[in-house]
Amino acid sequence: MKIGVDYYPEQWDGSLWRKDAELMLRTGVKIVRIADCAWSRIEVSDGEFDFGWLDDIVNIFENYGLEIIFCVPTSCPPLWLYESYPEILKVGADGKRVQTGIRSHRCINSPVFLAYAKRLAENLVRRYGHRPSVIAWQIDNELEAYQCTCDVCRNKFRDWLIDKHETLENINNAFGTSVWSGEYSDISQINPPNAYPLQLQNPALCLEYTRFSADCTSEYVKEIALAIRREVPKTKVTTNTWVCGNAPDYYKLFDNLDFVSYDNYPSLNNSERNNPSYSHSFWLDLMRGIKDENFWITEQLSGIVGGWQPMSPSPKPGMIMGYALQAFAHGAETVIHFRWRTALKGAEMFLHGLIDHSNVPSRRFFEFSELCKTASRLNDLVSSRVVSDIALLYSPDCYNALRIQPQTENFDYMEQLKYFHTAFARYGANIDVISAEADLSAYKLVVAPSLFVGNRTVSENIYRFVINGGTVVLTARSGVKDSNNNCIMEALPTVYTQLIGAEVTEYDPTGCESQTITDFAGNIYKCREWCDIMKLTTAKVYAEYGENFYRCCPAVTMNRYCNGTAYYVGTVADMDFYESFAGNLMVQAKIPRLKGLPKGVEVITRKSGINEYIFFFNNSEETVMINLPKVMYSLIDSRGKDVIRLIPFDVDIVRK
Repeated sequence: MKIGVDYYPEQWDGSLWRKDAELMLRTGVKIVRIADCAWSRIEVSDGEFDFGWLDDIVNIFENYGLEIIFCVPTSCPPLWLYESYPEILKVGADGKRVQTGIRSHRCINSPVFLAYAKRLAENLVRRYGHRPSVIAWQIDNELEAYQCTCDVCRNKFRDWLIDKHETLENINNAFGTSVWSGEYSDISQINPPNAYPLQLQNPALCLEYTRFSADCTSEYVKEIALAIRREVPKTKVTTNTWVCGNAPDYYKLFDNLDFVSYDNYPSLNNSERNNPSYSHSFWLDLMRGIKDENFWITEQLSGIVGGWQPMSPSPKPGMIMGYALQAFAHGAETVIHFRWRTALKGAEMFLHGLIDHSNVPSRRFFEFSELCKTASRLNDLVSSRVVSDIALLYSPDCYNALRIQPQTENFDYMEQLKYFHTAFARYGANIDVISAEADLSAYKLVVAPSLFVGNRTVSENIYRFVINGGTVVLTARSGVKDSNNNCIMEALPTVYTQLIGAEVTEYDPTGCESQTITDFAGNIYKCREWCDIMKLTTAKVYAEYGENFYRCCPAVTMNRYCNGTAYYVGTVADMDFYESFAGNLMVQAKIPRLKGLPKGVEVITRKSGINEYIFFFNNSEETVMINLPKVMYSLIDSRGKDVIRLIPFDVDIVRK
């Protein structure tokens, strides 16, 4: 298990480089990530490359035995490139080219930009790709599914639609353009839906545009990866992703890359962390599920977060260590901290690194040093992985379609996934967050919230899974749309009606208005946002509504189907319902559960051959005690123990 740092030699006097490398080595740093925003220093003018300073820093790191992940800094083209070729600038919804001044101004579809980006990659890889210290390459930085309206993007979008739908008539049919007299008579009339709020525009067009944008980002990454591999075929290539509004399709983005990388910033705001649906480990499980493999953290929380927003609280004692080990628990192999030194200049000067502006090592730095020592003792975990009986299905299409047409106040697709994730985690369960199109045969229990947009592969996989004896949970707003994002003229949940053994006869978008449901055992829970009113065919009632004109009507159902079981949750409830529900589901699916875990304690298991390693992470501000069923060997304390004591944000790892 490796700990690393992000380093920006171009921002510091060269006299610091060797001192920093020496301190990194003494501290226990194994890997350094460089050059992610340094294009202007590398290519100082068109075709004129200055590699002298990069040669120096690579030589220094190599001499100190530090490995390097080298970035191709295409997110920050130099100003001379924009001046020479203004057509590479993105065009906004207003039809104007964006003004330079921050980063990621470029249009990734611009042939001129792509040519320069590939040339930069080729020159860097030719010079450094065969250096023994360079173990991987990162493409660009925090890529999004960019929405540009330049002529290149407009024409490419039109070509993309014709390639997919074949004719303009098919496009009109798929989009339902007879509404509002919107029929296209020429392909040139189709434009990116950026000029108006999404909710006012054609939802089919809007969803296709999100798919197109995601495909463009994936295609761009593939082109740069090919340029790198042509020079060094066996090198490892990745890109660092993050959670953002215009999120890429993670599955397509990493399809042609060697491993997933993620920028990991757990919240330091207590009000957010205490939200019942807050589950930062959810994002780690999502990253692991993209390729069903272990992953890297390329930016990890190191201090106060600030820059684009008011500064966050400072990380409390234990957080630097705890959140890094949390990432390891959920499948990270390498954790690289952002950043070694806090910037003195620029917009990120208050996004704190490990060494503050004072240049004096702080509490956080010394904790980081202890983390490096701890990580060096975890070599037994290198070949281990997380194995889960439970899967949560994530669909980029459903995520985007529900952003395009919000169903009611506060109804949030990701919130539903996080509620279920948090509930299962309360019982110490391993949870995979995987593509909605993934093979489900390895799981006992699958939860698929709000399958809003139709997908034949998804529905067939779910039916096959239940027929073969699996347990599935579906929720409100499933089966609403076809694959074009148009409503289906059938009783909801349409394709899943037979599976759940019930029909939705009516629904009530209640928004923030709260009411209650009562389960089969007489437990009462609050619910809100949405209420499906159902008529049962073969299903049984798990919970029913307690108020409104649908009082005593089913709210949650259970249906035996072939060899398996399908549940349907027709509302959005409070956390206590999901915890109870998750516990019952695990019993039915014969999945082991840990009961009585102290609040805030996370438990996850990694397996390697016959060995199992259990991580206990106290993600709370209270000291907790956990009794083990037998004496187990602690990798942290190097001794056997039958009781684990965890101070706030503390971690212990035992071999089962």
